[in-house]
Amino acid sequence: MIPATHRRIVLVRRPPAEPAESDFRIEEVAVPEPGPREVLVRVVYLSLDPYQRGRMRDTASYAAPVALGEVMTGGTVGEVVKSNHPGFAAGDIVEDRLGWQEYAIGRGPSLRKVDPKMAPLSTANGVLGMPGMTAYFGLLDVGHPRPGETVVVSAASGAVGQSVGQIAKIMGCRSVGIAGGPAKCAFVKDTLGFDDCIDYKAGTDLDAGLRAACPNGVDVYFDNVGGVVSDAVLRNLNFFARVALCGSISQYNATAPELGPRLTGSFVGKRVSMRGFIVSDFAERFGPARRQMAEWIAAGRLKYREDIVGGIEKAPRAFIGLLRGENFGKLLVKLGPEPNA
Repeated sequence: MIPATHRRIVLVRRPPAEPAESDFRIEEVAVPEPGPREVLVRVVYLSLDPYQRGRMRDTASYAAPVALGEVMTGGTVGEVVKSNHPGFAAGDIVEDRLGWQEYAIGRGPSLRKVDPKMAPLSTANGVLGMPGMTAYFGLLDVGHPRPGETVVVSAASGAVGQSVGQIAKIMGCRSVGIAGGPAKCAFVKDTLGFDDCIDYKAGTDLDAGLRAACPNGVDVYFDNVGGVVSDAVLRNLNFFARVALCGSISQYNATAPELGPRLTGSFVGKRVSMRGFIVSDFAERFGPARRQMAEWIAAGRLKYREDIVGGIEKAPRAFIGLLRGENFGKLLVKLGPEPNA
């Protein structure tokens, strides 16, 4: 039965530095009614991701910011409970960026059916969703790894990084992660199968750690964090290295940009290629990539870890923790029971 009201979370203040829970407001509002060619979706999982911090700023970017008083943006997977769209029926499982709310209206070409037999529903926001596609295309199409090369990925235990390192191994590369804390590094090596993992929180010299873990230098760097971690990796790049710029989570709460090393001179001499990318650049190829990732999961070649909290009211605090590196794996908020659970 569809309830009369539901909860949603809206943005009420643009934080100048680290977000606070008071920057968000939980509202209880009427469940919306779908119009022509629209569906009503009961959200089961909400994805929390670093890019959402950028949407809280009123600055020009590749996507519009969240307006004050507007529902926070976020990827979701849920169940269609009412449909006025010929392409969807009640009971279908769908994925879309419907935001931080328990019920939402889905419409348009971005609404995607999810095959619940392919993998657990949560993976539609994780390893088989935006983070997985980011890892797949960022490494293969931007990083261009070749067998025998060394690939380094920062935030290696996170939603994107854990897949990057494993795909690198599938491609025949040496895979080295950088993560925070012994538990995360042990997971990266022992469960995910990376060749090595450097603990950036250990207080040791990152350059020395990189030289030990990458005795032949770094050929591909998949950058999720920016800051001092990336500075160290960039100092250890090989000739003709490739750098895939995915994100810089270490800088997202900074009030002013940090001064990094001036490496352009060495990049010229080493012929280093550095490219930023957005996963939507590759949207037309998501289908085949998702099937390939699902095959690797089924074969045991691609593993993943999820960090799931329960209840929409937990989303603001969990998001703040994400920006601090407190999560362990892909961070999701479970808003309701899975269908037929």
